[in-house]
Amino acid sequence: MIRRRERLMAVLWPSFLMAGVMEMLVFAFVDPDQLHLFGGRPIDLSPTAVYTLAFFLFWGVIAAASALTELLEVGAEELNRG
Repeated sequence: MIRRRERLMAVLWPSFLMAGVMEMLVFAFVDPDQLHLFGGRPIDLSPTAVYTLAFFLFWGVIAAASALTELLEVGAEELNRG
């Protein structure tokens, strides 16, 4: 149980930090008020809401990549032990 918690934190904490970095990099160049949907309509959200949604999107994508790496690092004995 403790090992599972350690692995979860090994995925979530670095991905949280990198999501913050991605947020800063993206929104240094992108103005949330100028974003449009695929149909050309402007996004009807406040800049704070756009920042928040983008952060959670970045965090989720980076966490998924980290979790996949963690899964690939698991040895066969540990995986089969279950």
